[in-house]
Amino acid sequence: MRILYFHQHFATPQGAGGTRSYEFARALVACGHAVTMVCGAHAQSGLRLPWDPVAGWSRGDVDGIDVISLPLAYSNRDGLARRAATFVGFAARALRLALTETYDLAFATSTPLTAALPGLAARWLRGKPFVFEVRDLWPELPRALGVRNPLLLGAMSVLEWAAYRGADACIGLSPGIVAGIRRRAPRGRAITLIPNGSDLELFHPRLRAPLTLPGLAQGDFVAGFTGAHGPANGLDALLDVARELRRRGDERIKLAFIGDGKEKDRLRAAATAAGLDNCRFYDPVPKEQLGAITASLDCGLMVLKDVPAFYDGTSPNKFFDYAAAGIPVVNNYPGWLAGLITEAGAGVVVPPGDPVAFADALQALAADPGRCRRAGAAARMLAEQRFARADLSGRFVDTLQAVASQLS
Repeated sequence: MRILYFHQHFATPQGAGGTRSYEFARALVACGHAVTMVCGAHAQSGLRLPWDPVAGWSRGDVDGIDVISLPLAYSNRDGLARRAATFVGFAARALRLALTETYDLAFATSTPLTAALPGLAARWLRGKPFVFEVRDLWPELPRALGVRNPLLLGAMSVLEWAAYRGADACIGLSPGIVAGIRRRAPRGRAITLIPNGSDLELFHPRLRAPLTLPGLAQGDFVAGFTGAHGPANGLDALLDVARELRRRGDERIKLAFIGDGKEKDRLRAAATAAGLDNCRFYDPVPKEQLGAITASLDCGLMVLKDVPAFYDGTSPNKFFDYAAAGIPVVNNYPGWLAGLITEAGAGVVVPPGDPVAFADALQALAADPGRCRRAGAAARMLAEQRFARADLSGRFVDTLQAVASQLS
């Protein structure tokens, strides 16, 4: 089977982004399928492909995946207008490929939601099977984050409705996303839950070693956040925790911010202005290097803005990385991941907006190495038993093969 796979933010392990699509495409190739990946261009992709001046894009083989990278630069530091223009531009050029490339099945993954457009074109104009993967619920999340433009929200709602009804099957990354698809999809639409997963080799407890990041000293208890520094992440909560720790005179616990995003410069400036020298900021790290750093943290930080739509409607990569690395997780919002952490004994769940409880949790872990080891071992077991990337990749391949066989 030949699959045309649309993912604007595709990244390889040599980049600093999520590698779900890379792993899934590799699983398809391993099963004998041919995959053409259509993506955009961003600094953290890890792609180094030859430029084709005639076609107007970069194209090449990446570990058996035929990758077409469209020259549409994107950064999560971009403003709303620029990001919207990039999303529409990608959809328009990808739509052209959907109408001209040779393939048997189209697959598209959000975000952005506009990634569904080439898949819908494949379905409606060429009669190709189309599977749509939903990583975030739009317009629910933008609305919850304060977007108020009625035209923009209306367009998102129409496209969401069309995507769920036009796709032959949908994949959701969390229980809340699956429920959201089911509310708007036709009765009987095939919907599969495939969360983000854990790379059990790249992130492994055996990689733990003394951290060599600048600004850290031997004996520090390092709580790390690895990922996007955007409005949705609510990282001001960690500055509040840092203030509380400083008020208590705790100089041992350090908060490490690893990643990038439009909020990072503001957060760094705010920490400096407040004299929060227990906060350390670091550039994004390629995925293949991040595994050892994550395993060497004393705990991982799961932080999101306190928005109810996030509670069951997200599937953050960082959680599955922390779990695979065998470190305890401190989580500051309720929902399905909080339930997993509590049930497995894989860390601590604290109420949102409560820096005192968050600081208490960090100090309790820092004072009890045995508890950290037990929680880290429980996190690793959770990753192995429920979120192994190889198992989830197999479920993904089975889903696409089932759709293709039903419609052939």
